[in-house]
Amino acid sequence: MPITIGYFHKFLRLSLPFWSSEHKTSIRLRTLALVILTLLQISIAVIITDWSAALFDALEQRSMSGLLKQIGLLTLIFVANIAVTGSHLSIKRDLQIDWRDWLTHQVNARWMHNGRHYLVTHIEGEHDNPDGRIAEDIRIATEDAVTLFHSLLYASLLLVSFATLLWNLSGTVILDLWLVKIPIEGHLVWIAFVYAIGASVLGWWIGKPMVDATNARQTTEANFRFALATAREHAQPIALIHGECSENTRCHKLFIEITKAFQQQTAAWRNILMFSSGYSVLSMAFPILVSAPRYILGSITLGALMQSVQAFQHMVSALSWPVDNMPVVAQWRASVERVLGLLEALDNLEAEIARPDPNRIVLDKNPDHSLSFENLRLTNHSGEILIDRLDTVINAGERVWVDADSGLAAKWFKAIAGLWPWGNGRIGLPDDEGMFFMPPRPYLPEGSLREAIFYPACNGPFPDQELKEWLKLVDLDELIPKLDQSEHWSKALSREQQQRLGLVRLLLNKPAWVLLQEPFDSLDPEGEVMMLRIICKALPNVTLITITNQPTAEAFHQRRLVF
Repeated sequence: MPITIGYFHKFLRLSLPFWSSEHKTSIRLRTLALVILTLLQISIAVIITDWSAALFDALEQRSMSGLLKQIGLLTLIFVANIAVTGSHLSIKRDLQIDWRDWLTHQVNARWMHNGRHYLVTHIEGEHDNPDGRIAEDIRIATEDAVTLFHSLLYASLLLVSFATLLWNLSGTVILDLWLVKIPIEGHLVWIAFVYAIGASVLGWWIGKPMVDATNARQTTEANFRFALATAREHAQPIALIHGECSENTRCHKLFIEITKAFQQQTAAWRNILMFSSGYSVLSMAFPILVSAPRYILGSITLGALMQSVQAFQHMVSALSWPVDNMPVVAQWRASVERVLGLLEALDNLEAEIARPDPNRIVLDKNPDHSLSFENLRLTNHSGEILIDRLDTVINAGERVWVDADSGLAAKWFKAIAGLWPWGNGRIGLPDDEGMFFMPPRPYLPEGSLREAIFYPACNGPFPDQELKEWLKLVDLDELIPKLDQSEHWSKALSREQQQRLGLVRLLLNKPAWVLLQEPFDSLDPEGEVMMLRIICKALPNVTLITITNQPTAEAFHQRRLVF
């Protein structure tokens, strides 16, 4: 994936607001500190090469005083390097987590605002798996951006510093071509360029199959994990029809694909290791062999020879940055694109909602506390009419039974909640009165059972005694001792228990308007009648709008609404 100017322009959308946020002074100071510490890292690297030259000169001269002096300098370099390295790591990681925290909060707040997380699934665009984009891609986009910025800055400064040093150490070499003699300035610099570029291109070519092999293995591993997870989730039906043999065969076939991908990755890895091992040996010896003739001829000292070797190695390391970081850059860009894709989808959604459009349902407030529908037309995404010209008013305190296809009635509920804008007409909502929607299965977040029942409130303001009374009333006495236990309740409880807990949540909140969407379909007719009786008795003034397939429920309602 090439990095273009246009791409960087898009990337600035993720970065510039962070550096201009309310904590911009602290953020900018830490960024400046990161740059300064990087400069100190380069300075220490240069100092070490100078120290190395002085050390080998002292050894060549058999100077004990020179050796002791270098030991003292090494102590200072040692302390400075530890301080700079530790400070640099701390500041870099603080910057990474702060940027990730800020961006995660910004994107998540937009995604979870007024049902946008639901509506965005109905528009076109590259915004699949938003949870993965927020949790993983934002992490990669921010952490790798800081890491790549530092490594690129470090490599650039390293290249400039040691290219200058190596140029000065190279002196002038005369290339004798019999008839003509050509003086070459900084020959070691040119050799380093050719060596690094040649090795990088060869390394990239050898390592290219590793990318495909790794992707293939990740895909096969994911397929195998998914098959095992699916078998675990459907353990009961598999056991009832004795499908274990079939599942075992299917999983074995998937593992054979893992084996093939593993072998493909092994072959690619072997080629990379063979190249790396040879390259490491050559990198250790090559700069010495290149500089050795000048030392043998007496043009340079042993210290200058070792300094040239280190400068050569640093230059090669800096020039190898593009190839060494190619996988990280590719991963970083892919993650940035995924985050930008989600933000672009949310932008498109906001623009679509804000744009005046006759094919949009208008929601506003009724001052008379009624729920009204004026010339309401409900359509699907393609414009097909689902409900046409609905004109009716539901007054506070009424109980209405919706006689319609459950899927169609559910879309009507979504339109009331503002989650289905497709269509036209007006829906007038009761002013300043909360509407409580009960879906077929209540959402029970992971945590304590008490927190799951109180959701979306954190800890209530609900008295403990009242909670226990409602649990007894809906025949969930056995859950009272488990109120402070933490589990994945949507899996630990049966569907019937979850629906009864949904009723407890309703009774605790005591809303004025309740919209029931088959909330007790797991119960038998007598059980559903009992639940409706509890609602009507506990909340005598409630406005009830019910979608249900149980004919016995009609007795609890005053009117029928037919689509």
